[in-house]
Order: sequence, then C-alpha cells, then structure tokens
Amino acid sequence: MDYTDETDNLRVRIDAHHCTLSEAEISKLLGDLTSVGRQVANFPISDLHIVVEYNNRSNDYSVKTTLILPGATLVSNDHDLVLSAAYERCLDSLVENIHAYKDRLGQVPERQKHEEGTHQDLEPNPVPDPAAIDATVAAGDYTAFRNATFGYEDGIRRRVGRWVERYPDVAARIGGAIKIDDIVEEVFLTAFEGYEARPKEVRFADWLVGLIDPAVKEMQQHGEQELENVAMARLARAAEDGPGAV
Repeated sequence: MDYTDETDNLRVRIDAHHCTLSEAEISKLLGDLTSVGRQVANFPISDLHIVVEYNNRSNDYSVKTTLILPGATLVSNDHDLVLSAAYERCLDSLVENIHAYKDRLGQVPERQKHEEGTHQDLEPNPVPDPAAIDATVAAGDYTAFRNATFGYEDGIRRRVGRWVERYPDVAARIGGAIKIDDIVEEVFLTAFEGYEARPKEVRFADWLVGLIDPAVKEMQQHGEQELENVAMARLARAAEDGPGAV
C-alpha cells in the first residue's frame, strides 16, 4: 500500500507493509501531523515518509518516519501493540529531532565555518559513480548499494567516531554492546531507505554526513532494535558476497 498526500508545505508518503490501512486510519495519521507541519512550515523542502509494518511474530506495529529537510534527514521509529501509540511516540521523537535540527541551524560559528570554507567536506576515495548508486537503489539491492558507496565509508567512520562524543550514554557503550561500525551501517541503511526522497540540490556526501546524528540517536533510543536491523543487513551482505565478506 502506498499513499501520498501534500498538505501545506509538508509532502507525506505512507507505506503499509503486511497490513492494510483504512481511510479512517490514514486520515488519523495525517491529522496527527499538525505539530510536525507547523515546525517545518518555513522550510523549502519537507518530505515525510511514513512506514507502517505489522509484525506477525510479535503481533505489534512498527512505525518509522523519515523526514527530509534541507541538508538533513531526520529519522524516528517505535513499535507497540497499538498502532496509534507507536505512531504518537514516533511523532514526539520526530518533533524533538526537528527542534535539535533548528538549534543546529542557529549555531552561528558552525555556519560561518561552512561560509568561510573551513569546514572539511567528505571526499570519497575512490569516487563513486552516481549512476551506479541510482541503479542499486532502483534494484532494491542494499549489498550493491554498499559496494557502490564504499568510497564514503572511511570518512563516515571517522565522523561517527567524533560525533558519538556528543552522546555520552552511547559513547560509554562503544566497544561493548555497540561498535562504531554498527552506527556506520545504520547510516548507510538509512541512506538506502531514504535515497529516492533525498533533496537533489544537496551534495550526496553532505546528505550522508547529515544522517550520522539521527543514526546515533536511533542507537541511543532503540539500540536493541537497530542492532538487530544492522545484523540482518550484514548477514544479507555476507550471503551475497560469499564467505569472509563483511
């Protein structure tokens, strides 16, 4: 199921997996977006992708929201036996992420670094082929996507290592329950899932760097679930690449 709606400045796409949403449920999902729409009203880009999935094994609903804003992708997710409960908590987390994003926009020294050209850009090595990246997403092939974007991995890993210092509770778990590579994998998973909705006027490298903060927050808020997603992604890559891969 795929449903698209555009209200005011917020473009919304709803995907439902392993379940069917009624018109009333869709209206309720859209109606609950008032606070989000108010927060993004003045941005030139604000695309929201909502994924609702029913989990047969646990008999609950997973809700994931991906909000594309200028230069950033904000992600939140939650799960509950009741769809509305998972969705409301997911939106609450998303609004908090929007507030943090706005706070970062207001950090003048950081903006000045960009304006003065002193902010070090992420430069891939080797340089990926954009057409090859497009093709992997169109094919729904995450392993091929990771291979096509390999040139960005070292730069993302270095930035993740520095970024987690902003989250002491996550930093304290690095080397134990959480590895730096887990967060790196989370960044690329988010990039793969949100690739088609990314703002085209933003450099792919800059967009990728913008996914680090939401990836760290996902590990902070939903560590067990995200580590499971990361492990499944690695297993899938290993199965495709053969023995010794990943």
